[in-house]
Amino acid sequence: MISKFHLSDRFKRYASLFLVVNFLGILAYVAVRYFWSVPNIIDFFLSLSIGVGFALFVALVLYEILHPIQRHIPFSPEKRRLFKKVSDIGFVGLGVTYVGSAVYEGQKIPVLNEINIKQELFQGKSYKVIQISDMHIGALIDETFVQESVARINALHADVVVITGDLVDAPIARVKDAIETLRYLKSRYGVYYIVGNHEYFHGIDEIMEYVKDLGITVLQNESMQIGNPEYPFWISGVYDYFGYRHGSHKPDILKATTPINNTDPTLLLAHQPRFIEKLYGFKPDLILSGHTHGGQIWPFNYLVKLAQPFVKGLHKLDTNRYIYVNSGIGFWGPPMRLGSQAEITVIEWS
Repeated sequence: MISKFHLSDRFKRYASLFLVVNFLGILAYVAVRYFWSVPNIIDFFLSLSIGVGFALFVALVLYEILHPIQRHIPFSPEKRRLFKKVSDIGFVGLGVTYVGSAVYEGQKIPVLNEINIKQELFQGKSYKVIQISDMHIGALIDETFVQESVARINALHADVVVITGDLVDAPIARVKDAIETLRYLKSRYGVYYIVGNHEYFHGIDEIMEYVKDLGITVLQNESMQIGNPEYPFWISGVYDYFGYRHGSHKPDILKATTPINNTDPTLLLAHQPRFIEKLYGFKPDLILSGHTHGGQIWPFNYLVKLAQPFVKGLHKLDTNRYIYVNSGIGFWGPPMRLGSQAEITVIEWS
């Protein structure tokens, strides 16, 4: 692509060098992620190389569309050369803006996304359910970030707090201090957690046991009846869809819902939205999911849509049943977002 630019040879040399350095950064990111630990500032730039790589891929696709237009636009040869040079400069500027905007958005604190879900399930009463998902505690999502998140959640005075998977992105030994902070989460009827696909990569059993030691209820294909005795509800949680590929810790909705033997409302926690394909006749009133990060970096959301029925937000499943897909409180890979926001979801469920 660089060779097609009508720009100076110096620019092309620097651009080629940048591509090589970014490619080495991607390789180093993979090595650091699984074998070494480095200072946060280095991890930041190595992680950024993943996002830049994605941006370059998008740029390549767009430029291959633009290039024939530049070559065949009905101008004189001299005007065509000028047009190509100007449009090439604009294309490079647009790419820099794209990456810069994504990095800027990625550094913003998570928004409080307030959602009202009115199903008339609780005799005119309601529950405040706080959902976080996809924190990805690791090198860049550290103890300070977790402390600030816990403080913001506690200030909301939740009835229930739920964590819908991908809590960590490193072996438990490397992130114990950060996870320990979750011990201080407060809510009237408890804090509940299900695993996401990333827990399978970093010692799922050790992670679940450590989270349990913090006083957080880990739902492992099981259900519990909670809430006000006058208008209770069931909270159910399943292992992640990735368990089918992993060969262990497989989601089992039939096992999870065995205790449910009355007509009380049900809240299901399932990390991936596509778990709606595996409900086998079970019809929870509300499903809370994550996993997608809301696409994280546009236009990646279109690729996510190929694998998941919903990318983000609230969706009606039938007459009075809903699923909410949280865009994640953290990020995976590059510290970038574009077209999505990190969020803490505040659900008024009535």
